[in-house]
Amino acid sequence: MSWSWEYAFAAEEAARTAPSAFLAEVKRKADEVVRAAAALHVHGRSHKGVDPKGGDITVPGGMFRYQIVVRSERVYVVQLTYLGF
Repeated sequence: MSWSWEYAFAAEEAARTAPSAFLAEVKRKADEVVRAAAALHVHGRSHKGVDPKGGDITVPGGMFRYQIVVRSERVYVVQLTYLGF
């Protein structure tokens, strides 16, 4: 298994109605978080500790909240907020 990201919970539903330019920015930043998590947690599947705290990232048009689950080698986008700026 390799690191990747996906929408979780209501974020998947919100992504269906959000503008494509906003979603492209979310994808770009989520890809960056995935690369950073993969570099930091090289042996993700054998991770024994607690998962790191998630965070919020501002992108043009809004923001998103993410959570890293190391043993699953996944970054979950758990909330999307489109503000239109």
